[in-house]
Amino acid sequence: MYFDLLIRNGHYFDDDGELRSGSVAIEKDRIRAVGQLPSDVGAAKIIEADGRLISPGFIDIHTHSDLSAVCHPCCESKLHQGVTTEVIGNCSLSAFPINPAHLDEHRGLMQVVSLDEADMDWTDLDGYARRVEAAAPALNLVPLVGHGALRIAAGLGGVAGPCRADARKGMSRLLAEAFEQGAFGFTTGLSIVPSCYADQEEVQELVNLTSAYDRMYATHIRAAGVTELEAFNEAAATTRASGVRLQYSHLAINQPSNWGKGGEVLERFHRLRADGLDVAFDVYPYDASSSALSQYLPSWVQAGGLEAMRERLRDPATRRQALQDAAQSWWPAEGRWRWDRFIVSAAPPQCQEMVGRTIAEIAQGQGLSGEELSLQLLEEYGNEIHVVLHYREEVDVVSFMRDELAIIGSDGLALPARNDGSRIHPRSFGSFPRVLGRFVRDKAVMSLADAIRKMTAAPADRLKLRDRGRLRPGFFADITVLDPDRIADRATFAHPFELAEGVDLVVVNGQVVLENGVETGARPGRLLRYSA
Repeated sequence: MYFDLLIRNGHYFDDDGELRSGSVAIEKDRIRAVGQLPSDVGAAKIIEADGRLISPGFIDIHTHSDLSAVCHPCCESKLHQGVTTEVIGNCSLSAFPINPAHLDEHRGLMQVVSLDEADMDWTDLDGYARRVEAAAPALNLVPLVGHGALRIAAGLGGVAGPCRADARKGMSRLLAEAFEQGAFGFTTGLSIVPSCYADQEEVQELVNLTSAYDRMYATHIRAAGVTELEAFNEAAATTRASGVRLQYSHLAINQPSNWGKGGEVLERFHRLRADGLDVAFDVYPYDASSSALSQYLPSWVQAGGLEAMRERLRDPATRRQALQDAAQSWWPAEGRWRWDRFIVSAAPPQCQEMVGRTIAEIAQGQGLSGEELSLQLLEEYGNEIHVVLHYREEVDVVSFMRDELAIIGSDGLALPARNDGSRIHPRSFGSFPRVLGRFVRDKAVMSLADAIRKMTAAPADRLKLRDRGRLRPGFFADITVLDPDRIADRATFAHPFELAEGVDLVVVNGQVVLENGVETGARPGRLLRYSA
């Protein structure tokens, strides 16, 4: 018995969550043997686990690495967390399909989560896959199709309100084409332009198609003008009507009057499960979110794109209405936004001095209200101003992570560890080690076995990735070796580019990409395709 790679003398969890000792043998890109192997087993390369935990590579079910994995294929921030697979296209924001006639709108859409710029000279999933292959990322990518991209590709990016019948047919055609090319699911971002312009009928039609293809539907719920309960009910109704597999994106309680009511939220999910609906959710281990500032401003102001918005805001009456609407939070009866909780995390070079300061602080220095400043920034820079928003409580985050329906995701990006002066959310560098260090080891919020399941087998099952997420012979060799006593996140809101520690070895498709905590330079990642 001779293999390409042997990871020897470690511990691992079996499918029942029992901790066992043993080794993992790898040939080419597949696992060939797991457990107590004969003493005469050899390999071209032998790595001693020395009692550390051998785990399937972590599958990050909610990321926005669509462009960053192409622009920064080293994927450093995720490798050091033990992540081997990134699920992209979330929150309606995907890098395909693309209508070349509306390329600026597609680029603006991707700026909601990332300031990276790529040529974006593809039009469909096949074209994007060729670009990924050329970039050769270190990690695997699982593509989902974003509703915002579909709307723009169908010529409806800046059109507020329900779409025309011909445009709806165009979106369905593009979605079906993406599914035929191997996309794993469909996503909405119902608080993000242009996905937020859709009514439930439009969403339902696309979700019905998703269900017909047996793909996953991930939703970033609606926000403006509804309560969080009403937004949940919309997602539940769409699921009931279609029978789709629902993944509720980055579950959190952002509405201040609901803080501390995590148990009530979880009851809703378990009632749906009791009714036979296939629902689950993902969660990241922080009490703050992050996005473009534009996400929190009136969607009607942004209709038609940047130039149309600027023209609209030049009208004094329209400007007054925009200011009035911008002052109100998403949720009825919650009053004005708390601008002191909005911290600028990224900005273009012209206004880098804003980074790290609150909207309230910057506005006060200029003699403006928070909404006046925010509209000015939106008018001038569009989606280029990003903020970190401290509108959550950790007690709710903990209750969600502990639940059996939870899957761990980062809502972050695969990035290099090069500080560009921004104050991005630390989730891109610390999510998985933060769960294993702070919440498993230090706070005992959940068991190590349960946490590993929520990072590996559980996301694989949601996506129907049938040959990843477990240590089984025949499965792809995506493997992480870590020290449970040392693993920790080091990235903070003040210093977000710090690499995590405690992950010693990462193998992707049978190749060692991280050894002794150091990157090897290997980039064996692939864009994965759904296989029925």
